[in-house]
Amino acid sequence: MSEPKASTPTPGDMYKGWLFKWTNYIKGYQRRWFVLSNGLLSYYRTQAEMGHTCRGTINLATANIAVEDSCNFVISNGGAQTYHLKASSEVERQRWITALELAKAKAVRMQAESDDSGDDCSTSSPPPSGQGGGARNSEVQSTLRTLGSKVEDLSTCNDLIAKHGSALQRSLSELEGVRLGGETGDKIRQVTERATLFRITSNAMINACRDFLALAQAHSKRWQKALQAEREQRVRLEETLEQLAKQHNHLERAFRGATVLPASQASPAGEAKGSASVKGDASDEDDENEFFDAMEDVAEFITVPADPKYHKRSGSNISGISSEIGMDDQSLDEQSLASNPESPQSQEVEPVRKRRARIPDKPNYSLNLWSIMKNCIGKELSKIPMPVNFNEPISMLQRLSEDLEYSELLDKGAKCQSALEQLCYVAAFTVSSYSTTVHRTGKPFNPLLGETFELDRLRESGYRSLCEQVSHHPPAAAHHVISERGWTLRQEIAVASKFRGKYLSIMPLGSIHCIFEKSNNHYTWKKVTTTVHNIIVGKLWIDQSGEIDIVNHRTGDRCHLKFAPYSYFSRDVARKVTGVVADKEGKAHFVLSGTWDEKMEFSRVMQSSRGGENGAEGKQKTVYQTLRARELWRKNPLPEGAETMYYFSSLALTLNEPEEGVAPTDSRLRPDQRLMEDGRWEEANVEKQRLEEKQRSVRREREREAARTANSAEEAVIEDSITDSPLKSTHQDSYKALWFERCEDPATGEATHIYKGGYWEAKEQGSWEACPDIF
Repeated sequence: MSEPKASTPTPGDMYKGWLFKWTNYIKGYQRRWFVLSNGLLSYYRTQAEMGHTCRGTINLATANIAVEDSCNFVISNGGAQTYHLKASSEVERQRWITALELAKAKAVRMQAESDDSGDDCSTSSPPPSGQGGGARNSEVQSTLRTLGSKVEDLSTCNDLIAKHGSALQRSLSELEGVRLGGETGDKIRQVTERATLFRITSNAMINACRDFLALAQAHSKRWQKALQAEREQRVRLEETLEQLAKQHNHLERAFRGATVLPASQASPAGEAKGSASVKGDASDEDDENEFFDAMEDVAEFITVPADPKYHKRSGSNISGISSEIGMDDQSLDEQSLASNPESPQSQEVEPVRKRRARIPDKPNYSLNLWSIMKNCIGKELSKIPMPVNFNEPISMLQRLSEDLEYSELLDKGAKCQSALEQLCYVAAFTVSSYSTTVHRTGKPFNPLLGETFELDRLRESGYRSLCEQVSHHPPAAAHHVISERGWTLRQEIAVASKFRGKYLSIMPLGSIHCIFEKSNNHYTWKKVTTTVHNIIVGKLWIDQSGEIDIVNHRTGDRCHLKFAPYSYFSRDVARKVTGVVADKEGKAHFVLSGTWDEKMEFSRVMQSSRGGENGAEGKQKTVYQTLRARELWRKNPLPEGAETMYYFSSLALTLNEPEEGVAPTDSRLRPDQRLMEDGRWEEANVEKQRLEEKQRSVRREREREAARTANSAEEAVIEDSITDSPLKSTHQDSYKALWFERCEDPATGEATHIYKGGYWEAKEQGSWEACPDIF
C-alpha cells in the first residue's frame, strides 16, 4: 500500500499523514491517520473518521517530544497520555518532528499571549478615539501579534537549521577521515539523509520568511493610512476643544452680566419644559417599540411578516394592539422595579451581604473509569457507590435550588396583566433552568435521607427556598419557594436513570407548580430528559431533549415547548427550543424561539393559517404572521475562571458557602462535600463511604422498628393511598419527611410532598431538636 506524501510542514499550516501507533503487546503497532492542527495532535483509524470520531487528542503546549531511534519517537504530556509512534522512514520521522516542534512552540506562545492579554484587558482603559479608533487599534494589535508569531517561527526554524547543520558538518568531517573500505557506503548514505533533512528544514524557513515578507508588504500601506487618520483625528479633537473653551468663556461672561430670576418664577417653566420633553421622548419611544417585523422561521411552524395593515399608525389601532397584548414596558423594566416605592428593594436599609465569587480550583485527579463502570453492569445506577471524582461539590438539593437563578422572570410575570403574556415568562423561566447544565458534566452529591438545604435570598431577590430529601430509593426531593413579589414555586422531583453504554439518560419524574397570588393563576409542567453522551470514550457533553406542556389550570391556556435533540446532520441551531402559547380554544397568541443555553425570544401572532403538506412525513405546518421578536431571557455570563471551578454560575458559587443558623441537616454542613470543595478528594471519598454506611444502618434499624409496630392496618391504608403515584418508593419505608407532608395535589391529583410549615420559625428560635443526626 502506497503511503500518501505529506507536504513539507510550514509554520501555522495543518500537517497530516499516516503513522504507526503502539496499541498493546498483542496487536503491536497499528496504522493510524494523524492530524496536527492548532497545537493539537489528533488521530483516527481512517481518514473518513475525521468528520465524526476522534480516537484521541494531545495538547502539544504541555507535551514532551522525544526521539528514540531512526524511525520511532514518543509524545507525552506528563503521564496521562503517551503516544509511541513510528514513521515509515527517518526522513518521514524528521518531517513530523519538525512540524511537532513548530506547533509546540506556537502553542506555548499562544498560551502565554492569552495569559498576558487577560491581564492587560483587566487593567487597560478603552481607547479615547471612539469606536473607529478602537477598531483600528485592535487591527494593528492583531497584525503585530501575527508578525510576532512569524518572527518566532523564524527563530525556531533557525535553531533547527543550526542543529541539523552541525550534524551535517560532523558527518562530512567523518566522511573525510574514512579510508576506502566497507563502511564507506554507510557513511555516504548517512550524509545523504542528513542533507535531505537539512533541505526540508530550510524549505520551512524559506516559507516562513516568504509569509513574513508578504504580511509586511500588505500591511505597510495600511499602517501609514491608520497613522495618518489618527493624526487627523487628533487635530480635529484639538480644534474642538479650543472651540469649547472659547464657548465656555463666553457663557461665563454672559452669565455674570445676566439677571437671575427668582426660584418661584423659574421653577414652573423649567418643570413644564422638562415634563414636556420627557413626555415627547416617551411617546417617540412607544412609536418605535409598538410595531415589529417578523421573527426567523422555526422547525414546527413558519413565520412570515405581518400584514401591512397591522403597521398602520392610527391611534385606534395602536390602542387596540396595546390593550390586547397587555404589555407595559415600564412595569417590566428593571430600573422601574428598583425605583418603585412598593418594591422591597427600595425599602432595604441594611447593606446586602456580599457573597463569595470564588471556590478552590478543581484538582486534577486521574481515575480508571472502566474499573468503576464494570461494576454497573446489571445494577441500578442509583445504588452503586461512586467516588467523588465524578461529582461536583454541591448536592442535588443545591442543584435543584439553582433553578432560581433567573427568578426575576417570575417577578416580571407577577406584574403582567395578561395571563398569556405571563405564560411567556413562565416558559422562559422553565427554559432558563437548563442553561447551567451546558458545561456541567459533574454529578451532584446524592442527598442523604432527611438532608435539607435552605436558600434565603429575601434581601437580594425577595424569596426563600427550602429543599428536603424525602426518599432515598428512588431518590426524590421536595422543594418549596415563597416570594414576597407575588409568586410561589413548589415541586417534588424523583430521578430515574438508564445507562445505555455510550450515554446515560436521566429522566426527572414529578410536576413543578407555580402559583401567582394576584391573579391566582396556577401553572404546572414537567422536566425534559437529560442525556450525558460519551460516557466511556470521548469528551462528555450534555443534551436536553423532549417536550414540555405548561398548563394554566385557571384559564386553560397552554404553552407547548419542544427541545430539539442535537443531530450532527441537522442544519438547525444546536440546543434549539421552540414553542407556541395558545388559549384554551387552541388559538395561538405568541411564538417562542431560542436556545436553552443562551436566550429566549417571543413574538406576537397576528394571524395564523394551515400550510400545505410539505413538512416532514406529509404533516401540515402552521404558518404564523408575527410581529418582531422581543427578548424574554438571556443567560448571564459565567464568572471569570469558571472552567477551573466546575463551570459554576455566580449563584452556584454561593450555594455551598458556610452560613450561620442553618439546620444541622443542611447540605452546607455535609463533611464529604466540604472536603471535596477544599480539594481533599481522598478524605472526601472515605467520609462519603462512612456517611453512606451510616445511612444504611439507620435504615435497617428503622425497618426493624416498623416491623415491630402493631398498627399495620393503618399503614396499609396509607400505602394504598399512594399506590398510583409515579414517585412511590420501590419498597415500603416508615420514614416521614420533617418539613413536608405527603398528600394529594389538588391541581394534578398526584400524591406529592407539600411544605407544611415550621422551618423558618424553627430557624428564628434556633430550635432544631426534631432534626435527625444524618452527618
